[in-house]
Amino acid sequence: MTVREYSGDLGLPKRRPGRLWLRSPLFPRLFLACVSVFAGVLAAVCHAEEKAAESLLSIPKPGMTFHAHDTVGNDVDELADGQACLAGLRWAPASFDVLSEAAVEDHGDLLLRFPSAIPSGDPVNDNVAVEWYVARDAAGQPMRARSVVIVHESGRRMPVGRIFARGLAAQGLHTLMIQLPGYGSRQSEKTGKPELILSSMKQAVADVRRARDAATCLPLVDSSVVGVQGTSLGGFITATAAGLDSGFDRVFILLAGGNLHDVVLKGEKDAAKVRERLQSIGISDEKVKELARPVEPLRLAHRLNPRTTWLYSGKFDDVVPPECSKALASAASLPEGHHVELLADHYSGVVFLPMVIVQIKEHMADLPSPENQAERPSATGESVPTTP
Repeated sequence: MTVREYSGDLGLPKRRPGRLWLRSPLFPRLFLACVSVFAGVLAAVCHAEEKAAESLLSIPKPGMTFHAHDTVGNDVDELADGQACLAGLRWAPASFDVLSEAAVEDHGDLLLRFPSAIPSGDPVNDNVAVEWYVARDAAGQPMRARSVVIVHESGRRMPVGRIFARGLAAQGLHTLMIQLPGYGSRQSEKTGKPELILSSMKQAVADVRRARDAATCLPLVDSSVVGVQGTSLGGFITATAAGLDSGFDRVFILLAGGNLHDVVLKGEKDAAKVRERLQSIGISDEKVKELARPVEPLRLAHRLNPRTTWLYSGKFDDVVPPECSKALASAASLPEGHHVELLADHYSGVVFLPMVIVQIKEHMADLPSPENQAERPSATGESVPTTP
């Protein structure tokens, strides 16, 4: 027989003590209080996550400081002349700060400042200035993306450099246009002297390479691929800076090449003006060769990665003679499709900038495997076969 418990004389089963609280008049209030607390905690967590995401995807404010460290390589080159060139251009790696300032006029979203890796002794010139043009998504919001360091031409107003900076930012890439020694915010009473035209290029090479490490410490910047693009004067500096080590994952050289001294001594227009300024202070042709040698791109061209380097030259260029561009392409062993000869001279090449900008955007993406890589024909230029 089963024995049952009874409660009182009513013949009702005894209630389980564990359920008594459900019948308490305090239960509804207690339940609502718990729901309210839980909802508040959940809202606070969501808000914190939203603020964290917002802070990651917002443009830094002027006055902020970011910490960076030089990653310049210290390998030994297989060629004695290459090693001698590296020894003259490298510096002892160090930590440095990158300070954000308000942009000047409409030149980028922020102006970044950091100390020059190879100072000249002029505090104004040695405070490197970089215009940061922030990448944005289709809604116009800042986004995380890869970056390209832009090295401008010799024009004092740096128009072509800024065209590349704005154009590539519009393509969804962060761009950092470095102001070369003596340009923009780095101008002082000591800069701009003819005797510094070539010697300041050594400092420029170091500043461009350090700009790569400055870029990777910034919020929003995807450091998996960092490119560098240079035009004319900036193209020569870019070629040499990229030869220092493998710091730059993509290299784009426009209207430049090798044999820098030949450009100065034989080139027309802008090159001729530089030659006249040097001659006005008694610098001979031999001295030009001596001053250009420390930053000569051909001395390090064999260190460039042919698969990730592209050279755009002008077929009718009379400032940078075509043979100078071909010399660089040959020394770097650029494969077919990586040296494009634009049907233009040094100045009319500007009409091809939209095409070049789009191609840079494409090349900044992940590269196809070598066996699947197919060069597409160009309607705006000729792919020049090169032989090592």
